Amino acid sequence: MKVILKADVKGSGKKGAVIDVADGYAKNFLLKKGLAEIATSSGINEAEQRQKAAAYHKEESLRAQRELAQKLNGATVTIPIRTGENGKVFGSVTSEKISAALLELGFEVDKKRIATKEPLKNVGEYEAEIRLTEGVAAKIKVIVVPL
Repeated sequence: MKVILKADVKGSGKKGAVIDVADGYAKNFLLKKGLAEIATSSGINEAEQRQKAAAYHKEESLRAQRELAQKLNGATVTIPIRTGENGKVFGSVTSEKISAALLELGFEVDKKRIATKEPLKNVGEYEAEIRLTEGVAAKIKVIVVPL
């Protein structure tokens, strides 16, 4: 029996997939629990249209992330912070502060997407990587200056 899944079913498929399963499994489990509906020609067309729309939106989102990465690549962010002797910073420069500085430049980046190789605990220049999505990243320069 052909069914269209309404939700992800472990071992069977993802939401929106049209699958062929045994009659008993479909009637006694998938349909009874509301996890699937019987595949009609209109239902199959609708599922295909939803999948095409989802793929299109995913591609558009990926394109937008790549454009943002190009704009961000090579950007320089200056962060003033209180320091003590020898340029030692009180605390450290966090990804939240870098995110706030990027927001001032007009880039809205989540702090969880910003990664530095080492903690920024001294005055100087550092490199940070912004991972926007899987496979799309940008490198920026972070300059820590005394306040």
